[in-house]
Amino acid sequence: RQMCIRDRQELRASMPGIVVDVHVAVGDEVVEGQTLVVLEAMKMQNPLQAEGPGKVTSIKVKAGEAVAAGALLAEIE
Repeated sequence: RQMCIRDRQELRASMPGIVVDVHVAVGDEVVEGQTLVVLEAMKMQNPLQAEGPGKVTSIKVKAGEAVAAGALLAEIE
């Protein structure tokens, strides 16, 4: 679901689905466990959360967008 590369986190889709909501914006400070993106897959809403604290440096998706498994959704440093 997520990959940590040095001090950077990459939030990736764990399965194909539709982005229901993006709860953060570029520049936001986040804490561990904070929901960043909600992904709907198989008629279930799955909140994707930060694995650690950091600052959102990019958001690659918007609500309503279909994503493939492994797609990069957001980056945090």
